[in-house]
Amino acid sequence: MKNYQKIIAFGIILLLIGSCSRLRTSFNILDYGAKGDGTTMNTKAINEAVRKCNEKGGGTVLVPPGKFVTGTIVLLSNVNLSLDPGAVLIGSNDTLDYLKMSTTLFNEGYTRFGMFYAGDTKNISISGQGEINGNGTHFMNGLDKPHMGGNDFDRKFIRQGNEFMKPGTIFEDGPVSYPFRPGLMITIERCENVHITDILLKDSPEWTIRIGDCDNVEVRGISILNNKVIPNNDGIHVTTSRNVRISDCNIFTGDDAIIVSGFGNSPLPGELLSKSKEPLTIGNKTGIAENVTVTNCVLSSRSACIRVGYGNHPIRNLVFSNLVMYESNRGIGVFARDNSSIENVLFSNIIINNRLHSGHWWGKGEPIHISSVQDSKNATPGIINNIRFTDITATSETGIVIYGTEKSIMENISLKNVQLTINKGEYTGSYGGNFDLRPAYPSEFELFRHNIPGVYAQYVKHLSVSQFELNWGEGLPSFFTNGFEINHFDDILLEGVKANPSPVNKGLFAIKLVSGTNAVIRNCSTSDGSKLLSKEIVK
Repeated sequence: MKNYQKIIAFGIILLLIGSCSRLRTSFNILDYGAKGDGTTMNTKAINEAVRKCNEKGGGTVLVPPGKFVTGTIVLLSNVNLSLDPGAVLIGSNDTLDYLKMSTTLFNEGYTRFGMFYAGDTKNISISGQGEINGNGTHFMNGLDKPHMGGNDFDRKFIRQGNEFMKPGTIFEDGPVSYPFRPGLMITIERCENVHITDILLKDSPEWTIRIGDCDNVEVRGISILNNKVIPNNDGIHVTTSRNVRISDCNIFTGDDAIIVSGFGNSPLPGELLSKSKEPLTIGNKTGIAENVTVTNCVLSSRSACIRVGYGNHPIRNLVFSNLVMYESNRGIGVFARDNSSIENVLFSNIIINNRLHSGHWWGKGEPIHISSVQDSKNATPGIINNIRFTDITATSETGIVIYGTEKSIMENISLKNVQLTINKGEYTGSYGGNFDLRPAYPSEFELFRHNIPGVYAQYVKHLSVSQFELNWGEGLPSFFTNGFEINHFDDILLEGVKANPSPVNKGLFAIKLVSGTNAVIRNCSTSDGSKLLSKEIVK
């Protein structure tokens, strides 16, 4: 019995030691003057708790239940900011409460950060069952004051002409304008070993999370629920970062849900260093956006659910799998614009349900969009190579667009086991029948009138389409045309394709090929007795 009592006593001592140890590494923001009354400004108190935690070698900064108003919180190395259930961090109404930036971000004119900033740090995390609320709706105007963006389209090139987005119209899908707003809600740049898990992020006034020039990042189990009429309130931006895992997330945004881009502050690979571009000592030192996986997520967006591209740093080795996309203006977009390469990108096991939205949103309902075009007068389009889609089920209000140019011929594009259904929607007449390549140059290639096949491809080499089923809904207008239309191609394979032309144009073709070489058509068929194949100047 005495031995048993000794064991129990020893166990109690160990528990007490462990408890004391945890207490020494735990920093409750209440102890530094924070008040969760929904009105007190807590920026100073929370930052002091973060600073003390960092000074003591690291640990956890605890946010207990309550509503804590704050400006910018600067995260430091070895600090985990943890929000208890019932804890809410609320962004201040006053932009002066946010940390001023030393330089503007991407030349967009943003002068202040949002609620969180971390730069040149290691081993940081934001976690817990609480909520971070960016208070973005506070900074917006109403639906009667729409955000029209820059001068990025000309009505004379658009099917609807002067009736397209007619001035004075209220667009129920937004976006709305704003007089001012804070910057990105969470900015993590030049960091290593970053974890953002489980939390709820709401109502961002701008991008919700930016992961820039970072290495080894995990984003898991979070929800992002933004006001969908706010422009640019994207979900997760991964910009020139590497070794990034995003999983088990629910993301509902006005702009892109998840983007992997080549925007970056580090030198380009092989670039001579200058005073403005010193080599990074922490973060992604390669200058390449690479090794990113996105899996088991539910996504919704007024723009694209998944966007890959933009920026002049190379992008490679990405995997997107087990995704559900709904109520989006685009499903998946891959865009080469800035003389960078995009290669080795895999999409698999994805359900896409998207539609046309009213208002100034990029995209015109494409389930899949791949394009490589110049975006300014002297720009050189980027290179797209080895993009593969497998096991995709899509319902949309327009077709798939694969748009290369003579200056940038896309190579090794594959579509396998794809089912696409195209239906008429509420805005088919007022927004449909156009291709949207923005940003693009010149203006006639930004947003312009174009017939809509089920799948359109141009300037492609080594295009493979196998086991593809195309279905059309009822009541579609006459600008819906052929099943497949492919021109300016070399070495394409269409195998096991089941397609018809649009029901409103039954005299057209299931497959139309124009100006190309080396086409193999194998085991393809129609279901309504329409013409299967048209070849024009094909060798």
